[in-house]
Amino acid sequence: MNVNVKTAQADAAQAVDPVTVEIVRRGLLAVTEEMKTNLTRTAYNLIIYEALDFTVGLFTKEGETLSIGLGLPMFIRGMSETVRAKIKHFGYENIHPGDILVTNDAYTTGSHLNHFTFTMPVFHEGELIGFTCCMAHWLDVGGTLGTVTTDIYSEGIQIPIVKYQRGGEVNQELVDIIAMNVRLPEKALGDLRAQIVAVTTGERRYLELVGRYGWQAVHDSFRVIMDQSEALARANTLNIPDGVYEAESFMDDDGLDVGEPVPIRVRIEKRGDEMTIDLSDVSRQVRGFYNSGVTTGIACAQVAFKCLAAPTDYPVNEGSFRPLKVIMPMGTVVSAERPAPMRVWMTYPMTVIDTIFKAMAKAIPDRVASGHHADLVFPNIHGINPADGKFYIVGIGPLGGGWGAKATEDGVSATVCINDGDTHNSPSEQLEAKFPVLVERYVLREDSGGAGRNRGGLGCEMVVQALAPFQLTTRIDRVHCKPWGLEDGGEAAGNGIGLRRDGKWETEFPNAKVFNVRLKAGDAYMMRSGGGGGFGRATERDPQLVARDVREGYVSRTVALDTYRVVIDSDGTVDAAATRALRARTDIAPAASAQAADDTGPQLDMTPG
Repeated sequence: MNVNVKTAQADAAQAVDPVTVEIVRRGLLAVTEEMKTNLTRTAYNLIIYEALDFTVGLFTKEGETLSIGLGLPMFIRGMSETVRAKIKHFGYENIHPGDILVTNDAYTTGSHLNHFTFTMPVFHEGELIGFTCCMAHWLDVGGTLGTVTTDIYSEGIQIPIVKYQRGGEVNQELVDIIAMNVRLPEKALGDLRAQIVAVTTGERRYLELVGRYGWQAVHDSFRVIMDQSEALARANTLNIPDGVYEAESFMDDDGLDVGEPVPIRVRIEKRGDEMTIDLSDVSRQVRGFYNSGVTTGIACAQVAFKCLAAPTDYPVNEGSFRPLKVIMPMGTVVSAERPAPMRVWMTYPMTVIDTIFKAMAKAIPDRVASGHHADLVFPNIHGINPADGKFYIVGIGPLGGGWGAKATEDGVSATVCINDGDTHNSPSEQLEAKFPVLVERYVLREDSGGAGRNRGGLGCEMVVQALAPFQLTTRIDRVHCKPWGLEDGGEAAGNGIGLRRDGKWETEFPNAKVFNVRLKAGDAYMMRSGGGGGFGRATERDPQLVARDVREGYVSRTVALDTYRVVIDSDGTVDAAATRALRARTDIAPAASAQAADDTGPQLDMTPG
């Protein structure tokens, strides 16, 4: 670090009372939490007020992140870069009190057109001091439904960087354009107003913080907070052995070229207290709609780095990422260029993060997890609701699945993938109350977690019956690239789908992607999320833990015997002598994983219950 920078940081630290710094730190968290609360209480769509598919944030005048209210970890870079893009577009001289700036440009936010991003400048005594921002998922933004899009133009309305509001006056012409280009204008405009509530709440509380402690003290506190985050990240990075670490994985396909894997390769170089994550060898952008923008590519590296170097540091701010350099050429699946399709932007990035952890397992096995299910595992359905005769669209999920085991503990089960962080699944009761569906079954998948000294988390199975006809589309991946284990841990089950039509189950979907399939009343679909990979050899797992897993229904007796080499008596207890004898045998090798023999996707047991 530059000596002058260190001196400046020390001067700032001395200039502000440390008690004030901590009050401001907690104040930043409180502001973003209140922004989140007000958004969820006023939003119209389940995907915002239940699933929490949004992020809010506070930013400096320069667009540096001060606090992110997760939401989605993958917005960690897209939000700040969108704020900076708006500053560049208008210039400070053309940003005024009462303005609210908006865009849903996929190549700016890094995601898809469904993410409308509103930004409000914060002025104190006539001076611009920062910004508030809210990025949230609109359920519908026009475009085609149920097909694999091949360019951005077919995916919906595109709003360049414009002013939604000038000096407090709403641009009604823009609102009218949006309303005419979406299928559900009442809900879209309701969510729009909810986002305005979020950014105006942030502005009001930002100014209250400044009014209470003074702008200089608050400003200096911001600098100290970011410097402290940087220092923590550097110290934790310093503890990682120097070296070059590489790993690779793949995505099943892009939805068009079925069966053609999409390679994911990463290279990490660690030197001293800095890290470089090189994503140059990630696949070039694909024809199907799985691409994301460069800000998401950078976010892949940032999310992984924060997990490794500053997992407990809050609020999430710019300082944590100063020790990180990201090499991210344009034109890859996580840095796609116009007019690449972006609708399913979220799927590939989480496997990039998984692969970064896989690479770092060679250096810091105690600080990474095995592979996880890495997909939202949810369908989009649309149709006419017989209750009111109106058109509806809903995404049922995310399903939640298994996370990878770590050196110190089992993986968690039924948990949303890393892309979506704090988001929730859709409550069955809400779905059944609002849409013509019946949730027949929602359970943990026995044997879906990878075997190991520490077991991977379990995936879920959800069966949903159509009470009235609807169209179904799924975009699932990681069917064939199953969540891997570490340190000889077993791989987990992959993601999958089944359809029940006219009482018969269909399971032969080579990539678990189905588009615009019509289900009649009484038909159903099954979504299955994968588990998490295991950590360490299965035969080193405590037999008592295996017996507990069998009693709980997490592991079958067959897997307990064949993979963990544990003999369970009829009463569910361990036969210790028989288990020792079985584990001592060298003439037969235990199965690496319950799922290892099947590389064609999940086998669907349709037995009820």
